[in-house]
Amino acid sequence: MSRLKFTYFLIVISIVLSGINSVCAQKVAIVLSGGGAKGLSHVGVLKALEENNVPIDFISGTSMGAVVGGLYASGYSPDEIETLLTSREFIRWASGELDINNQFFFKKKPEDPSWISLPIHYNKRFRSKIPLNLIPTDEMDITFLELFAGPSAASKYNFNNLFVPFRCVTTDIEASESVIMKNGQLGDAIRASMSVPFYFSPIRVKGKLLFDGGMYNNFPVDVAYADFSPDIIIGSKAASNFAPPEEDDIISQLQNMLMSNTDYSLIPGKGVIIEPELGNMNLTDFSRAKEYIDSGYNHTMNIIDTIKSLVSRKSDPKELFQKRLSFQNKIPPIAVESIQIEGCNIYQSTFVNRHIKRKRKYLNMDDLKWEYYKLLADNNITSIYPALLFDSLSSAYHLNFQVKKASDFMVDFGGNISSKSVNEAYIGLQYNHFGVTSSNYNMGLYFGRFYSGIRVNTRIDYPSRLPYYLQASYVLHYRDYFKNTTYFVEDKTPSYLLRSEYYGEVEFGIPITNRSRLSAGLTTGKLADDYYQTNYFLRSDTTDRTSFLFTSPFMRFEYNTLNRKQYPTTGAKHYLSLQYVIGEERHVPGSTSQARHLYSGLHQYWQFRAISESYFNALADIKTGLYAELYFSNKQFFNNYTATVLMAQQFQPTLESSTMFLPGYRAHNYIALGVKEIFSITKSLDFRTELYFFQPFKQIFADQESLLAYYGDEFKNNAYTASASFVYQTRIGPMSLALNYYEKRKESFSVMFNIGFILFNKFGLE
Repeated sequence: MSRLKFTYFLIVISIVLSGINSVCAQKVAIVLSGGGAKGLSHVGVLKALEENNVPIDFISGTSMGAVVGGLYASGYSPDEIETLLTSREFIRWASGELDINNQFFFKKKPEDPSWISLPIHYNKRFRSKIPLNLIPTDEMDITFLELFAGPSAASKYNFNNLFVPFRCVTTDIEASESVIMKNGQLGDAIRASMSVPFYFSPIRVKGKLLFDGGMYNNFPVDVAYADFSPDIIIGSKAASNFAPPEEDDIISQLQNMLMSNTDYSLIPGKGVIIEPELGNMNLTDFSRAKEYIDSGYNHTMNIIDTIKSLVSRKSDPKELFQKRLSFQNKIPPIAVESIQIEGCNIYQSTFVNRHIKRKRKYLNMDDLKWEYYKLLADNNITSIYPALLFDSLSSAYHLNFQVKKASDFMVDFGGNISSKSVNEAYIGLQYNHFGVTSSNYNMGLYFGRFYSGIRVNTRIDYPSRLPYYLQASYVLHYRDYFKNTTYFVEDKTPSYLLRSEYYGEVEFGIPITNRSRLSAGLTTGKLADDYYQTNYFLRSDTTDRTSFLFTSPFMRFEYNTLNRKQYPTTGAKHYLSLQYVIGEERHVPGSTSQARHLYSGLHQYWQFRAISESYFNALADIKTGLYAELYFSNKQFFNNYTATVLMAQQFQPTLESSTMFLPGYRAHNYIALGVKEIFSITKSLDFRTELYFFQPFKQIFADQESLLAYYGDEFKNNAYTASASFVYQTRIGPMSLALNYYEKRKESFSVMFNIGFILFNKFGLE
């Protein structure tokens, strides 16, 4: 009897142990699909699974699924992943927007009205190459380095050794096949897996140009089966196959050419697919990240009982916490001991190395990012792909910068389309020379009825502990405030006001901070104004001509973090300029002038100008802008009122006012204040209101008999100007409809519709 009991006891024990072993052996793999922004629903799925103690033993993912899965495999908790992927920083780098704090204004070119820049490549013949990506990846590349370099080192570059074993899928379009990433740089693997064609540029990994994994496998369940042999697969599906192509829909045709159909099924009884209701949402709308994550979480919670019925094994929260902490403790901190430059010749590498400052033996992540963004600001560098390789012997990292230099030749196209006579075409040509120094040679051609001109510019940047540049430029241009013309040659036909100028300028500049620079230089040239001193004239009449041959040394301080070159909504701009001007005035009277003799006179004066413009958030969708301008000079009167007021500085805070001659807003000394309210209707559409107050120290008036200038009373004759506009930001520039008001103008109100940029070369004495 006792033997029978013992035998029965052994049978029971073996059955229990068999069940325990069966449960313990049950392995669970998570498969995360692509889907663009909708793939953020995977975060909610992982969050719900962890909260319910569902074990996660393996992860495979494609595209956005690779990003979420890679973060989890790197030791980030679902809550940490949610915090990261709903942050303003994530939305910024996913959309290609460069953080203001990472911009280097010192390297910025003079602003022009270009819409698009195209590189021109030549071997046997010149040809243009259209950029592969709509969205810049500079922020993304350095962010992936920061997120994944440490976990890669901790895993010894084997994805099986991550917090959980991980796989992601990329596409080799040359071989027309999927590539499974299972070792190497984790950041490279994930970056390649989400390189959606035409959105993000592809990258090279081990010599192969790799694109988004979703092109051939958007749901890598086969990879999970082949590499991990799990008992259960939990799939999170945030994408679907595209509809068949239509003969009149090029988008559907491209989708079907680029993306193969994916099998989203699992082995029956061996898994479950979580498919949140995400609707027809924009694949790149990362601003709705929280909504996507909540959708994934809620849908997973709705079927959690089904999942638990398949997965009998439970994870221990304490053990999971310790496992995650243990992996995180293996991650070596970023300490860069050496830097390798690739993609450059020996002279270009010298420039890059001289540009990088090493204040200490090891560069930390903040140092690395600073040098990365500083180099990216150079006009001879298109992109830099960073990589870090950990050396276990020295316990430090080796940094590799894969530099892609700009094309030797660039061509810009742009201009302005307007309801007024300020339509303009712009063509810019640039030659780049990259060696021990960084040089750019530019020529900009402006063709318009109001403004026409040419600018030739040369800039050479010198790397050193304190970088500096030398710049030389020549400008020939004119503005016709009355008669429309097309070419940038002088028109002898009488015109109410034609202002022409040529000048040369040399400039030396240094950075003060990454967002500001100090420059000094010398300008010399000739400014000529052709005008009538009366509105009553015949075609046979000739104009008065006042010319001013000038030389002007100057100093300028500029600080600029504005997010746009026109209609900005964030950032600030501060500008200080001090000039000493010496020149000779020459006046040739016309047939309607009261003067009958040539006049010549010497002018010497100082002028100081300060402009401050800044924007801040008032409410969630409302921004406030503040504007202030101060102008001070000891200018003297010119030979007559018209010449005097033309040489006076004009207050022109709105786009339209920069195209107008406004005597009531010109003075030798003035102060001006303004306030702007910006209401964001959509991400791209704003409604703006602007109000400005202009106070001259003394208004300039004309004596009606002698037509000479004289001053009015001090601090009298102030004026207001205002504007209300709808502004829509397109990829090539702003489109605006504005109602403008000028108190000191006969026709106070005007309406202006505009597409593009109203930007001209500055005058030599501005």
